[in-house]
Amino acid sequence: MAYVSKVPWATLLRDPRFRAIFFFGLASGLPSSLVFATLSIWLREEGLSRTSIGLIGAAATPYAINFLWAPFVDRLRLGPLTGRLGQRRSWIMACQLMLAPAVIVMGLQSPQTSLLTFGFCALLVSFLSATQDVAIDAYRVEILKPEEYGVGAALAIYGWHTGAFLTGAGALYVAAFGGWSAAYIAAASVILLVGIATLVAREPDHPPALTEKAAGGVDWLRKAAVEPLADFFRRLGWFAVLVLGVIVFYKFGDAMLGRMAGVFYVDLGFTKIEIANYTKSVGLLATLLGVGAGGWVCIRLGTMRAMFLGAFLMMITNLAFALLAAGGKDFGLLAGVVFFDNLTGGMATTAFVAYLSSLCSVAFTATQYALLASLGNFARIQLGSLSGFAVDALGGDWTLFFIGVGAMSIPAIALLWWLVRVMPDIEARR
Repeated sequence: MAYVSKVPWATLLRDPRFRAIFFFGLASGLPSSLVFATLSIWLREEGLSRTSIGLIGAAATPYAINFLWAPFVDRLRLGPLTGRLGQRRSWIMACQLMLAPAVIVMGLQSPQTSLLTFGFCALLVSFLSATQDVAIDAYRVEILKPEEYGVGAALAIYGWHTGAFLTGAGALYVAAFGGWSAAYIAAASVILLVGIATLVAREPDHPPALTEKAAGGVDWLRKAAVEPLADFFRRLGWFAVLVLGVIVFYKFGDAMLGRMAGVFYVDLGFTKIEIANYTKSVGLLATLLGVGAGGWVCIRLGTMRAMFLGAFLMMITNLAFALLAAGGKDFGLLAGVVFFDNLTGGMATTAFVAYLSSLCSVAFTATQYALLASLGNFARIQLGSLSGFAVDALGGDWTLFFIGVGAMSIPAIALLWWLVRVMPDIEARR
């Protein structure tokens, strides 16, 4: 189901394409914490309820529906910017130039006195970040060969988590001493700095289908939006339904855990500095190890085995949070749970990204990858928006909540087992 690369890691990492993928992963990860984990901690400190925090998290919905405008990213040219940077880098740069001021404006709002404006700013940041992700994902798939997807996914996720760390732990440190507005302004500055990588990266070669001119609006829409979907179902046949089921269910557990993790730490009595020191720093180290392990498994054993292993380990480690909930404010237990949760999460995410890449046709990269990734994000965002309500409905019983979170990995494990048994190799169908 996936290529197994025999090329040494050291040889691959000397390639400038992989360095560009790392920095684009960094650019993708920077805005994410600002509308996910970091935002949840900020809102909880402002006194908002768990249910309200979960619902505000729905502002991240653009990550789940960016496939709707992915055809424009695939084909719409941005005038002189596209002429200078190319189709992929022009969209990445445009998003970065708009993200920085949007983040600054968001940081200047007060969640208590201007919640509507605050929510709109979070929605705008999510939209720009999700659009940037469409172009970045397409860039990675187009610049690499199929046998390089595992390593490419690992480096992209290394970059993503490094960026998320900067706006996660970094923002918490800045907020502890200078306030939340200063934290978001600092994050916006880093977003602009990373834009330098966009200027120096090499634009991938595009298939003719991406650059040809359509005869008219209807023809353009058909080639941009209809043909990518038709191509996907034509190549996979009825197996497409099974594949889409795996994508939707793969991160159901993390969907509930991710939105409430920061709120959970605050409820246990941890401060911003303690959260940064333990959950962000330890989490980053564990994630980097997990991503490396996931990339190694993808290369040596294949993507599907890595997917199955990641899903099983995510279920086990999500259950470990129930131990932390029962134990209370315990720094050692916190470090251990966070370490193993991020380790397994890094492994699973690397395999997941590599798998999505393998499903895309090079003729419709942005649209197909955005559609597949959006399905995975849909569960994470929409279920996550209900996670606060779930905790409140359980009377604040975090232990019972995390047991339920662990059980939500079972459908993905069952579907993966079925997929491996019945689906033939799809690489030849690209």
